[in-house]
Amino acid sequence: MDISVYHPGELTAADRAAWTAMQSKAHLHGSEELANPFLSPEFALAVGHCRRGVRIAVIREGGEPAAFFPFQRSAAGVGRAVGLGVSDAQGLVHRPGFTWDAKKLLRACGLAVWEFDHLVAGQPPFQESATGAFASPVMDVDQGWDVYLRELRARSPKFTRTTLAKERKLERDAGPVRYVHDERDPAVLRTLMTWKSAQYRRTGRSDRFAHEWITRLVTRLFHTRSEPFAGILSVLYADGRPVAAHFGLRTERVLACWFPAYDPRYAKYSPGLVLHLRMAEAAAADGIAYLDLGRGRKEYKDSLRTRELQVYEGWATRRHPVAIGHRARRAPVRALRNLVVSRPELFEPADRILKRMGKIRSRS
Repeated sequence: MDISVYHPGELTAADRAAWTAMQSKAHLHGSEELANPFLSPEFALAVGHCRRGVRIAVIREGGEPAAFFPFQRSAAGVGRAVGLGVSDAQGLVHRPGFTWDAKKLLRACGLAVWEFDHLVAGQPPFQESATGAFASPVMDVDQGWDVYLRELRARSPKFTRTTLAKERKLERDAGPVRYVHDERDPAVLRTLMTWKSAQYRRTGRSDRFAHEWITRLVTRLFHTRSEPFAGILSVLYADGRPVAAHFGLRTERVLACWFPAYDPRYAKYSPGLVLHLRMAEAAAADGIAYLDLGRGRKEYKDSLRTRELQVYEGWATRRHPVAIGHRARRAPVRALRNLVVSRPELFEPADRILKRMGKIRSRS
């Protein structure tokens, strides 16, 4: 087994094609999670344009690529998943039957530790060092929109009835409703980011779009088109005005949901929920197998989902003082956050406090 580490721009067209081929065939070998667009070469290369330290390890067997491992590395040898903090799927993309030794891989990459928070399933050498497992709900549409809607009606009849009724009311009150699955107007993307920033501030969360590199990353991915990867901006219009929008990433079989937001003036119509149903309908028509709603429990995800994938967080480490120090700094923060999120009696008051702080911050 030969391991070579490249800067993103050094990856050859042949290697990129092999990487994409592994993703497109992954579902045939029981590894559907490897088809996630956050594991694509396009995402790694886009992050590489916006962040320092992105590298790609190519593992070859018999001279042919057997696996690809994208990561970010600091000068001290601290490794992180590419796009850690915004990436919803992480890991090593590999051909069927490939096995690896995590410590040997880290050593070849010059890493003392590799941190992940959305490691996909089916990665035993990394999973054995995971500190937690979390649900990532998905909407299966591989059987078609009609089948999904019929199952949604049976599973969540009140939710389905109410959401469809709100779409009709939106049209009566605001004007003709129109859905665009793949909007190419950059101005609408800027509107979405403005809405999302306001939502973060309003709810007391950290504003991701206050980080210039995230804005550049999303903009770059919006303009990225290859086969079969694309950044997809989906928009719900009422009387010609955008009322809800979502930016996500797609590969041949997966649409990864990423940044949804809506105009608060239309909140009573639940335009975000209407948008997700329209997205599912269009994705099914486009040959998508499922929409990945991302890690985290939220009421709308529980209503829309058909099943759940598992993602993991933790650290793969070598025996190294840098690894010990990094874990000592990061572990308490992660443990406290996960405890609060997993316990309603802790999360609900914390959420109320954040929202009150958000209102104060928004007024100022």
